[in-house]
Amino acid sequence: MADMLKVLGLTKIFTLHLLGGKKVVGCKGISFCLRAGEVLGISAPSGAGKSTILKCIYRTYIATAGQALYLSSDGNIIDLIQASENDIISLRQREIGYVSQFLRVVPRVSAINVVAEKLLINGWEESKALKVSASLLEYLGIPKDLWEASPVTFSGGQQQRINIARAVINRPRLLLLDEPTASLDDQAKQRINDLILDLKRSGSAILIASHDRENLELVSDRILFLNYVDEANLRRESINVCKVAHN
Repeated sequence: MADMLKVLGLTKIFTLHLLGGKKVVGCKGISFCLRAGEVLGISAPSGAGKSTILKCIYRTYIATAGQALYLSSDGNIIDLIQASENDIISLRQREIGYVSQFLRVVPRVSAINVVAEKLLINGWEESKALKVSASLLEYLGIPKDLWEASPVTFSGGQQQRINIARAVINRPRLLLLDEPTASLDDQAKQRINDLILDLKRSGSAILIASHDRENLELVSDRILFLNYVDEANLRRESINVCKVAHN
């Protein structure tokens, strides 16, 4: 399968203006490739830059240096680091999904509408979009009596399932997952893993950052391990990629 994403020399340096312009390295010199139909895990200690890598690719953060070359559905290669805001918004709506560690939604919008949003943006008939949303909520174990409520009132685990549902509902070509199973019980984890593997089989490229090494090994084809030594905030990254041997 072709490379869906090629990350080259990705670096993010934060400037802390409230601390006199102190520089803190979020990630430095990160390079890897991710193929269509592949799951790549990122495993690292806290503070090693897992979330920063995903946020730079999704453009929540503006990277300081490097490239993130994405093969879009129209065959064009787009550098997600340099692309225009309009191009990034369009890609997010059509083909790149992202699950953060925290749910951010417009208040008073119901859970079923939050999940259906991408389908509605892409022109789906409302009744059909809501039907697909309801099916996904049911699969993920969100009680039906909560579907019309705002997810800001939900438990942490329920909010994370809403986060995942709205990211996968349009079956993105590229899916970025930041600690997707951190607050979930074993049954919910299994259902999320099944969703990930189903997307993989359909050709999605999936990047997962997680502390949960055991769960990463269940779904990943390869795992990228990041280690660092922090000396005066100059972080030396070492990267090791291993292939997961599934039974």
